[in-house]
Amino acid sequence: MNAIQNRYEFVYLFEVTNGNPNGDPDAGNLPRLDPETNEGLVTDVCLKRKIRNYVQIAKGDELGFNIYVQERAVLNQRHQKAWEDQGIEPVKKGDYSKLPKDQGKARALTDWMCRNYFDIRTFGAVMTTEVNCGQVRGPVQFAFAHSIEPIVPLEVSITRMAVTNERDLEKERTMGRKYIVPYGLYRAHGFISAKLANDAAKGTGFSEDDLALLWDALANMFEHDHSAARGEMAARDLIVFRHASALGNAPAHRLFERVEVQRVVEGIPISLDAARRNNAPPARRFEDYRVTVDEGDLPDGVTIERRIAAAARRAA
Repeated sequence: MNAIQNRYEFVYLFEVTNGNPNGDPDAGNLPRLDPETNEGLVTDVCLKRKIRNYVQIAKGDELGFNIYVQERAVLNQRHQKAWEDQGIEPVKKGDYSKLPKDQGKARALTDWMCRNYFDIRTFGAVMTTEVNCGQVRGPVQFAFAHSIEPIVPLEVSITRMAVTNERDLEKERTMGRKYIVPYGLYRAHGFISAKLANDAAKGTGFSEDDLALLWDALANMFEHDHSAARGEMAARDLIVFRHASALGNAPAHRLFERVEVQRVVEGIPISLDAARRNNAPPARRFEDYRVTVDEGDLPDGVTIERRIAAAARRAA
């Protein structure tokens, strides 16, 4: 598989309805919040986890698409497999904590991990543990997702009708709490570096097939992640900026500025600031927003594709 040759940036929009998209363990699992703006947050780690889970479902045990970071994984065992498969002996007997002095052998270990694990090829990994396989920077990175508007988390009381022990049969039912966001539309920015994929000395080999799988995961990962805690979550739009070169043809932040999310009030799109000034009713569905992309006067070498919204329109 040939590594990608083009740089990409993308804007990813997803929603939650009556769920907790990313609980904060430091705040009793409340939905994560920016304390200054009350905008909801979803971490990059959370989004990467969902991509990993989707790839695991979609690809199973297919060669080259294993997942490195997964539940109950013993990472040193995976590193050891690379040493054994490559037939490389440690410099000092039994000491696998140091890479071979031979740069070719050291790189062979890292390359083996990249070839076999999709998430290493995609997001990179630090594999400098007791069994050392080096480290690589991943070509695909996410920023934190922010909700388009402030959210108001709700605390919901729940009861458990069953008991754990016979001695508790006559006691009052156990009370509990869960937290939800009634509705939130979240926006995340992503970056894909061709140089970190195809560099001869340090690249991970992230390929066009891997890129297609990433787009597929972003479109469908919430379809296989439903739970009582997360309520209804759905991918709503994916706006991809493709550069004609590996280094890129325009600054990422300038491209992101072309994507605007507006509120729709009584059928009329208005800016988010105007919606706040006019005390617009809270958004409760995706149709309460309008997403526009300025495709005029694009920088030379940059093209735009709306992958999720366009697919939904074709299906309709």
